[in-house]
Amino acid sequence: MLNVISFLGIFGLCFIAWLGSEDRRKIPWKVMFWGIGLQFLVGALVFQVPVTRDSITVLNDLLNVVIDASETGARFLFGPIIVPTLGTAAEPGEAGRWIARALGTPYVPILGDRLGGDFLDLGYIFAFRALPQVIFFSAIISLLYRLGVIQPVVQVFAKIFQKTMGLSGAESLSGAANIFVGIESALAVKPFLADMTRSELCAILTSCFGSIASTVLGLYAGFLRPVFPTITGHLMSASIIAIPACFVISKILVPETEEPLTMGGIPEDPEDAQTQKKPSLMDSLILGALDGVNMAVGIASALIAIIGLVALINSGFGGLAGLANSHILPLKYLGLLFSVVTLDNIFGVLFLPLTFLTGVSLEWSELWQASVIIGQRVLLTEIPSYLKLATLSAQGTISDRSLLVVSYVLCGFTHIASYGIFVGGLAALVPSRRAEISSIGWKSLWAATLATMMTGCIAGLFYFDNTASVLGR
Repeated sequence: MLNVISFLGIFGLCFIAWLGSEDRRKIPWKVMFWGIGLQFLVGALVFQVPVTRDSITVLNDLLNVVIDASETGARFLFGPIIVPTLGTAAEPGEAGRWIARALGTPYVPILGDRLGGDFLDLGYIFAFRALPQVIFFSAIISLLYRLGVIQPVVQVFAKIFQKTMGLSGAESLSGAANIFVGIESALAVKPFLADMTRSELCAILTSCFGSIASTVLGLYAGFLRPVFPTITGHLMSASIIAIPACFVISKILVPETEEPLTMGGIPEDPEDAQTQKKPSLMDSLILGALDGVNMAVGIASALIAIIGLVALINSGFGGLAGLANSHILPLKYLGLLFSVVTLDNIFGVLFLPLTFLTGVSLEWSELWQASVIIGQRVLLTEIPSYLKLATLSAQGTISDRSLLVVSYVLCGFTHIASYGIFVGGLAALVPSRRAEISSIGWKSLWAATLATMMTGCIAGLFYFDNTASVLGR
């Protein structure tokens, strides 16, 4: 039944997108047929075909080596207590005992720790364990681009999208690049941005919102690896599935009504004659790391500001909930109402129908928890959502199916914090289209939200009890 709901949910999401279409008479049947077909194909390869299913495990193991290597530099800076060595533990010693006494409570392992309960550890400190991975992955991606390793792969995906769905070459290339990078994908089509159609701009923005950059792959994977050992490989497959999903939804919301300039094929990566000589390999590595520092600082700043703001709003709700003890009847009822009103619950209610369409569960408590996790991403970004998902899975309060489906749904930058990054970044590349880009920004964010729900439907469609091993346990 859940697999049937996931299957029907794909078309239900298309219908929801059609309700908000700028032209309901113009339905992109070819994009829908091939876009959904490509998702089915990738889903079948990831979950059902033994050879390719096993290759996900191999890919996962290779990427995990990179993630583990990223902690070596962080361990050098912050020490083995804050960043423990994989698979090892150190005796607390005098300094450790002093810290334990200062804390006043015995050490309790938390999700993400690699040390046992018999050894002192300060716990999983996000700033020291997760953010360095962003810096390291940014440096590696920059180096791979300089070596020309990623570009051929991007070209292959771009040609597949362009030939099957009948998209323009520019939007296909930008969408394919989004599998690996973020707003930087727009740089590949910068010369064509000024003359792009409204539908093309929406598709490019939707692809940015609906996928994740490889620079944060290790960040998300690190949260779920203790409960979902093959999560790294699945995040990559989710990124691939997300791009055709983004094209399907964006073309329904903003149908193509003009003739794009790059309709004939994939444009070549332009070489600017005015630019200086390409940086050396070491320069590329360092420049990528510096970009990662800016990204890590941005992530930390956004989390501090947004989580604090949400807590402040919830405190206001909590103050109103205190009116439940009032002797004045209207105030008492108002207090009773706000005793269950939080931002998490509000967004949980709003996302409940969409969460149901993914086929995540028919158990009310599990469905509600999944909806709250997905809904809180809108304000808090996907980082707290992934942490919450990992915690619920470790506690055994959600099933493996829910863990898998929600993991796929969360794989995207579909939150308000990213609006300024992507809309502002794209507008900076083509200032003459700033007003139009801003006008379709929220529409693109909504399209990407539906697209990430669609990737969850694909995961739910192909998840069966006999494929539970895809979790890597």
